[in-house]
Amino acid sequence: MEIRPIRSDEDHAAALAQIERLWNAPEGSQDGDRLDVLTTLVEAYEARRWPIEAPDPVDVLRHAIEEQGRSQIELGEILGSRPRASEVLARKRALTVDMIHKISTRWHIPAELLVKPYHLSGKLRETV
Repeated sequence: MEIRPIRSDEDHAAALAQIERLWNAPEGSQDGDRLDVLTTLVEAYEARRWPIEAPDPVDVLRHAIEEQGRSQIELGEILGSRPRASEVLARKRALTVDMIHKISTRWHIPAELLVKPYHLSGKLRETV
């Protein structure tokens, strides 16, 4: 099995072409093993070449509101008031540990996505 590290976009393209040819290879076969190794190498190269940053907590909340059918009113109920939800979404108030716990529990959003530091604007600020 001749497999080399992926070091360039050309290597990446060649590896993708090989993966396409091997796509339906039976698991455990020589071609299936080759497919497993190539996909691992491609994933590692893509993670280095085109890293994806996790969104900041406010973007996570906005996504939940826009894409998951949540509302700012619901967020206000979780945080204790609609103005507080508005301040958080406007980046005028930081999420506290208690807020993060409540949001994570009720909306099933991993707390790790809500604890990342993020930029606040305005004068009202609260620390986690």
